[in-house]
Amino acid sequence: MAENGLLELKGTVEHVVYHNDKNQYTVLEMAAGGEVVTVVGAFPFVSEGEELQVYGTWTSHPSFGDQFKAEAFERARPATTAAMLKYLSSGAVKGIGPAMARRIIDAFGAQALTVIEEDPGRLAQIKGISPEKAREISEELKRVYGIRELMAFLGAYGVRPEETVLVWKAFGEASVACIQSDPYCLCGAGLDISFDIADAIAESMEMPRDDASRVQAGVLYVLRHNLNNGHTCLPADKLVRAAAQLLGVETEAVRDAVYTLTQNFQIAAEEFDERQFLFLKEQYAGESYIAARMKSMLRMPPKAITGTPDQLAQLEQQWGIRYADKQREAVEAALGQGILILTGGPGTGKTTTLNAIIQLLERAGEKVYLAAPTGRAAKRMSEVTGREAKTLHRMLQVDWDEHDNPVFTRNERNPLECDCLVIDELSMVDAYVFESVLRALPLSCRLILVGDSDQLPSVGAGNVLGDLIASGLFPTVQLKEIFRQAMESLIVTNAHRVVGGALPELRRRDGDFFFLPQSEPEAARQLIVDLCAKRLPKSYGLSPVTDIQVLCPGRKADLGTVELNKLLREAINPAEKGKPEVKLGGAIFRLGDKVMQVRNDYDLPWSREDGTGGEGVFNGDMGVVTAIDRPGGALHVRIDDKDVLYDFERAQDELEPAYAVTVHKSQGNEFPAVILPVLRTPSQLCYRNLLYTGITRAKQLLILVGEVAVLRKMIENDRKTRRYTGLGKLLLRDGKDEIV
Repeated sequence: MAENGLLELKGTVEHVVYHNDKNQYTVLEMAAGGEVVTVVGAFPFVSEGEELQVYGTWTSHPSFGDQFKAEAFERARPATTAAMLKYLSSGAVKGIGPAMARRIIDAFGAQALTVIEEDPGRLAQIKGISPEKAREISEELKRVYGIRELMAFLGAYGVRPEETVLVWKAFGEASVACIQSDPYCLCGAGLDISFDIADAIAESMEMPRDDASRVQAGVLYVLRHNLNNGHTCLPADKLVRAAAQLLGVETEAVRDAVYTLTQNFQIAAEEFDERQFLFLKEQYAGESYIAARMKSMLRMPPKAITGTPDQLAQLEQQWGIRYADKQREAVEAALGQGILILTGGPGTGKTTTLNAIIQLLERAGEKVYLAAPTGRAAKRMSEVTGREAKTLHRMLQVDWDEHDNPVFTRNERNPLECDCLVIDELSMVDAYVFESVLRALPLSCRLILVGDSDQLPSVGAGNVLGDLIASGLFPTVQLKEIFRQAMESLIVTNAHRVVGGALPELRRRDGDFFFLPQSEPEAARQLIVDLCAKRLPKSYGLSPVTDIQVLCPGRKADLGTVELNKLLREAINPAEKGKPEVKLGGAIFRLGDKVMQVRNDYDLPWSREDGTGGEGVFNGDMGVVTAIDRPGGALHVRIDDKDVLYDFERAQDELEPAYAVTVHKSQGNEFPAVILPVLRTPSQLCYRNLLYTGITRAKQLLILVGEVAVLRKMIENDRKTRRYTGLGKLLLRDGKDEIV
């Protein structure tokens, strides 16, 4: 590997200083070249006494000295009796401790590992080892070295160690045989290893391009890939064309694969409006369940609560307010029926309406749960209602199945203990999470769904809010009237102008909404940086880290998050002597940096100052780096009231700078001040509900930087984000629905 610029280091593991079982990040001391050196990197199942050939580069730190950063490694079985003794004494093989290791080495010397693996009966000659225990020790050694052989096999194709562990859990000792029989088994659900990697393995085995297993795997890959684009299904004609292009085969071969997969129940086919749609089986089952359960809730509603008009009159007198007709309609629907969908933009009284619903339900003796998709949305819900609100994941209680996959413990067998569930920000909730909610909902439980149908749909697959409303089956109240106090905010009135297809009021300079014209990207970038780092903190007393948020339509281009994050970090949190920072891959993490979690991690540990703790951090959560622990290979991030501990490998995979984030990633959050660039926005991101979503993230101040022409283009493009989903059609399908 020297030709790739990597150095080679060969030696014996003396001591494992730190090891993370989840991602295999390790700090170890290795005897090499007559000295002990510190090596850091991903080392699965490494043990003291092992001999390693490590490839990487030297790095230096003023406090911790020289370290060898490993990019890859090869391992050999301990070759000497001394190395074998150290290896077996380290606990690498379950069932062997230091004393037992000494007896085994004394009995078999340099042949010890061979005896354990190939002739375990001889182990029973040693005091303390029964024939049954000898077999268990032998199987354990085979398992340990089996996964190491798998690591070597898959590592040659670029499969990461943590991915290899998942493969081993799926196929065990038969892993290599399974892969050689069908390389595309690596692309299956739960493994999701790159199709390109499976293709490379297949090519090395000279598998034909039109091999049936390859084409079927390609079809499944296209469906899984499009989950990331929000689609729970695809039209068959589009899927066939996309898969044929990906695989370089004829469309007829893809149609044959679709037929086989359908016959084998690996995918599901449905005809909607004389067009065939194809689903992965999990997505089909999920949307079918949602449709059946929601329709059953209509057929079997909870007992209606009567006397709503009189009770509303009492609340009006008690709170000194006057409910509008639509608000009254919403309250009466919530108390009189089992389901209510309440929608409306900012300033239309959703919170006032919701508070009345909760108050009257509690007066009637019902237990009401409040939930939202994100931590910040739940916190805001708590603030405006005065009651506890939980994230949906926390409410449903994440646990782990036998394959270490996250599952919710609240379900049909362990339902929620409430009479009514209120979910806010429903536009953010994807089909999988909504299905999980319904499975945990008690029979005859009320369901109040609150959201803004003009915002962007969920990051995950599905269009739950839009499909439920479009079906016309469920009581839906849309609040449109802007209340007088809200009309004082230009943010509110301009948001409604955008929804209505009109340009915002851009000339006023006395409110909370400002447009700063810029036509050149360089000037716009400098203006945004100046606003964040100097002008807004000076004029409004806002913190550039906790109060001001730059929201971009996309990640790339001159005014995308990637470029702006670089500039904003150096202006807001520059490098200073004595300020800790660490470079992980291509990313720098510095003390005081604003960061965002970019994927759900159900087992990431966190703690609070009161000593309580838990696990789970989710896509879109934002925080600040509060400490960098180089010896421990970890950093601490403050997310709301939680201190979250990331090892370096996890931080590299799951954290990104968040001085600027995309509008999509900002959903569920609100910020005191928002700066939104609208200049040279890519055409695929020029649409109305993206602009509207960005505007409605601001609570006190909104600044647009860019060109009126771009604003006009975004507003005129009223196409909703196109998603192929089955829920809407399944809701309207005639016939008896079965809840599965």
